[in-house]
Amino acid sequence: MQKYSILWADDEIDLLKPYILFLGQKGYDVTPVNSGADALEQLENNTFDLVFLDEMMPGLTGLETLAQLKQQWPNLPVVMITKSEEEHIMEGAIGSKIADYLIKPLNPNQILLSVRKILDSRRLVEEKTNLSYQQEFRQLSMQYQDRIGHEEWADIYKKLIYWELEIDATPNKSMEEVMNMQKSEANANFCKFIEESYEDWINEPKADKPILSHMLLRKKVFPHLQQGNPLFFILIDNLRFDQWKVIERTLTDYFSVEEESHYYSILPTTTSFARNSIFSGLLPAEIERQYPRLWVHDIEGDQKNEEEGLNVHEEEFLQMQLQKSRLGNIKMSYHKILNINQGKNLVENFNNIATNDLIAVVYNFVDMLSHARTDSAMIKELAPDESGYRSLTNSWFQHSPLLDFLKKIAEKGGRVVITTDHGMIRVQKPVRIIGDRSVNTNLRYKQGKNLNFDEDHVLVCRRPEAFGLPKYNVSSAYVFTLEDYFFAYPNNYNYYVNYYKDTFQHGGVSLEEVIVPVVQLKAK
Repeated sequence: MQKYSILWADDEIDLLKPYILFLGQKGYDVTPVNSGADALEQLENNTFDLVFLDEMMPGLTGLETLAQLKQQWPNLPVVMITKSEEEHIMEGAIGSKIADYLIKPLNPNQILLSVRKILDSRRLVEEKTNLSYQQEFRQLSMQYQDRIGHEEWADIYKKLIYWELEIDATPNKSMEEVMNMQKSEANANFCKFIEESYEDWINEPKADKPILSHMLLRKKVFPHLQQGNPLFFILIDNLRFDQWKVIERTLTDYFSVEEESHYYSILPTTTSFARNSIFSGLLPAEIERQYPRLWVHDIEGDQKNEEEGLNVHEEEFLQMQLQKSRLGNIKMSYHKILNINQGKNLVENFNNIATNDLIAVVYNFVDMLSHARTDSAMIKELAPDESGYRSLTNSWFQHSPLLDFLKKIAEKGGRVVITTDHGMIRVQKPVRIIGDRSVNTNLRYKQGKNLNFDEDHVLVCRRPEAFGLPKYNVSSAYVFTLEDYFFAYPNNYNYYVNYYKDTFQHGGVSLEEVIVPVVQLKAK
């Protein structure tokens, strides 16, 4: 165990020798001093891990010493010790960011608990986290190897995310490799489950199915609509469940989570298909058949621009779905945020917007971040892995107009539903494919005619109508990569693979892309 050094300042330090000896027996080095001035001198010349500071000392008081100490060593943890329980003294110490507060007479175990909580907590938490995960590892593995349904799969995925975030918070992340292997194994089994189940979900009215994209508003939003009581529906594009759990920590200061649920994105897990399906309440084949002028053929072009270009009719789709659901009397507004200025305008116009019964907001930042990470070496450096990507998403959220908008909602006592259209996965392994110029550019799914590909690690849909997808000619087919695979063309194969390996993509089948959050919040 690491040897920690403690500085203890008290004008009656001789009376504290039994406690100092006790800490020494527990493996801590304690340096005793008689005053605040001596404590500051010791800190100038030596390195300490923790300071015990008596509040009532002649000369420099404990609070005065604390103020000087924090100016020079702001990250050094301090435990304030006092005989007084006066509220203003406690508030002054806590306001100066002390690590703990002890009241005399002291108890040896009380002191030890405080020291361990501050100095050893990270190690103790890591040991406990690793032990608890090891205990659940086998149980999870056995669970996903059985024949289970969509609810059980969602539960497994949420547990995996819980442990991934817990392990990520430990100093050494010593169980990270085991966690990644288990996630990979779970994904392989989940993909088999989707291959076996998806066609029934689309075609069998009585099939046991999850909420899918085209059911989302009807099931999770419309039941909460009330005239004169605004409901904010916020769709953050490309937001995975783990990213939601990270930004949730900030939102709980302003909102209570009334319901944290999930739904399954339709295939392909892309903006152009899944989000159009959400707002229209229809499967893509139904959109194309019923509203051919509003459905844009997903072929050719640049992937970053083509997807958003295919989502220009969401407001019309939403209005039509409200009418079909006999909610035509609901007053609604729709807002798409593609840059920071649009986000700021949304905040500035809050009072006007909030007069509607339904306020639908689409925020596109996370999807743009995933594309930027593919194209920018600097963004890759900032987000080299899952943990870094979550951190970057959280950093954006903390400083975004979206958080300002949500704070405004909380101030007004508003209600919010937050969701997304699909997730994404960090791709690692290529699958060769050959197609003509009409084939779309997405790396996780392809649609077209005369596609030639390796049939391992893909889900093939030769009858698009069976998946609720448009069919553009007689030999149209859709092919989806599974787990963490991505499509690569044989031409310039090695360059292509090296460029796209380890980037975040969506469109295929994985836990991360398919099972996504839908959360109901109420202002505190």
